[in-house]
Amino acid sequence: MVCIDIKPLSVNEAWQGKRFKTEKYKQYENTLLWLLPKIKIPEPPYEIHFKFGFSNSLSDWDNPVKPTQDILSKKYGFNDKLIRKAIVETEIIKKGKEYIEFEIRRIG
Repeated sequence: MVCIDIKPLSVNEAWQGKRFKTEKYKQYENTLLWLLPKIKIPEPPYEIHFKFGFSNSLSDWDNPVKPTQDILSKKYGFNDKLIRKAIVETEIIKKGKEYIEFEIRRIG
């Protein structure tokens, strides 16, 4: 799995109302796009595996999924509607050690 040392951004922090990205999301997107390595994406349909390292035990497991998935889709040029299966894990870690891990595989 690919591991990026960055605090996962929640959906609540990503959007103003229903349509507009927050400044925090824009900064997060730019940072993550820069940090993501070049990888080869398989042919669809996809299975995606996320693991998020949270420092806050109150963080919801699903909050960072959509913002992270959208950024991965933008970086690697795939359509996220072609994801047919997702596995999401979380871990509580020390503040300042937050991370995102992901792997994209072909189903079939």
